[in-house]
Amino acid sequence: MGQPLMADNTADRLWSQLPPIPDNKPVLIAGPTASGKSALALMIAERCGGVIVNADASQVYDCWRVISARPSPEDEARVPHLLYGHVACDQTYSTGHWLREVTPLLSHEPRPIIVGGTGLYFTALTEGMADIPATPPEIRAQADALSLADLIEGVDARTLGGLDTRNRARVQRAWEVQHATYRSLTEWQADTPPPVLDLRQTVPIVFDAEKDWLLNRINRRFDQMLEHGAMDEVAAMADRHDPSLPAFKAIGVPELMACLEGRLTLDDARVRATIATRQFAKRQRTWFRARMKAWRRVNASV
Repeated sequence: MGQPLMADNTADRLWSQLPPIPDNKPVLIAGPTASGKSALALMIAERCGGVIVNADASQVYDCWRVISARPSPEDEARVPHLLYGHVACDQTYSTGHWLREVTPLLSHEPRPIIVGGTGLYFTALTEGMADIPATPPEIRAQADALSLADLIEGVDARTLGGLDTRNRARVQRAWEVQHATYRSLTEWQADTPPPVLDLRQTVPIVFDAEKDWLLNRINRRFDQMLEHGAMDEVAAMADRHDPSLPAFKAIGVPELMACLEGRLTLDDARVRATIATRQFAKRQRTWFRARMKAWRRVNASV
């Protein structure tokens, strides 16, 4: 679907909030869904130079352009875009995969402008990431079959204390690590190596916005996706639908699949997808405020 073009006055207001952007420094742009961070990345790339690098877990999949709000082909033609739509739907793709792929791009010329809403990617990049072995398929299958309550029961208290226990993906990851390696996620994290990118050598920008402004954009987003072909995109993947795969957990996909299968009306799908997006944005904003206090805050809603 891509990002709508910014009005000149909006672009100028955002630009006035930015720190200086030296030619030789990578730019990091984090922000909640629907906040307009991709449009900002495009503006910086065109004004200051750079290639845009994806840091959004849903936008890596080749099957979702509209439903994940991936940059449009027109936007991609304006400035080079990397790590978008390059992973097949039946592949798992972890923070570790992303970190290994983004590391060689840090010395890229022109410099990388890394943009996305997956806070864990940015944390791994600038704070380091423990070298945890991949989860064996049989452990993943066991975890997929458990309820959230069962997963929580199988994670040590210290690790749970640092998790959002409403976020199944985070809890399941901790459960899988503990049961596959016989060490807790917290123990692995204590052995984290130095980060591959020093935050002080970057231009780190985190989008913030007034709550009502962001909710209004989220409320409009699903209808915009439908207008741009989200239903056709999901329908094209119906014969490969596997709800256990990360690709099919992208917001909007379960709701539209249920609509196609006759389990939800389109109105119900719209309501559920919008609620899920609001909840996701709330988790993102909480993460950014807690973990990105040293980043330059930009108010997208001014």
